[in-house]
Amino acid sequence: MNTGKKLKHAILESPFTIMLVYALLNLYAKTVRVRIEEKEIISEHLNAGGRVVLCCWHQRFFGGFYLPRMLKRPLTIMISQSSDGTLVSSVVERIGWITVRGSSSRGGREALREMVRNMNRYAIGGHIADGPTGPPRVIKSGIVVLARLSKAAICPTYVHYRNPWIFNSWDRFMVPKPFSSVCLRFGSLVFVPEHASADDIEAVRIHIEKQMYDEYERREGARA
Repeated sequence: MNTGKKLKHAILESPFTIMLVYALLNLYAKTVRVRIEEKEIISEHLNAGGRVVLCCWHQRFFGGFYLPRMLKRPLTIMISQSSDGTLVSSVVERIGWITVRGSSSRGGREALREMVRNMNRYAIGGHIADGPTGPPRVIKSGIVVLARLSKAAICPTYVHYRNPWIFNSWDRFMVPKPFSSVCLRFGSLVFVPEHASADDIEAVRIHIEKQMYDEYERREGARA
């Protein structure tokens, strides 16, 4: 590792940086109005003893940072083992997320096992289904496998911004501007057969991908 990368890692992983980002995020969050729609879709399933994994695009995940506080319960989520992931993980744990470190490219197998254990314990988690590096809006099969192993329903979760900044990243990442509004909306639950074959998993993956793409297109058009 070269000196530049070592310095970057040291800065991103330092307690000072973590606390500074957390404090600034809290201040910023107070300026954004957040509305939740169709919450009963997941609350009724959870109250009946079910489990739910929320499915979100990487482009929109910023709007869901405070879900543990909004839902008044901890949620588990997988975050990459990169330095950026260390910073994000350390910050969101202070909000109420139970983080697992890993991704499809690094530490994925053990992270999946830990996610299943956490789903069994906390009953609800989040999954950034096209992350961490894309392609954008292409759902990976990991969320379907997680749902099958943890006997959880998949809930497509839509994040709509009234007035976002849009960055020139691989997914055109969005952040709501201060004093704007965010709508978090839960979609219909998708169930994975207990003994799903590889073909079944692929069919569910395609179904969720199309459902999310079509719904964003219907609500937002070309900006989605």
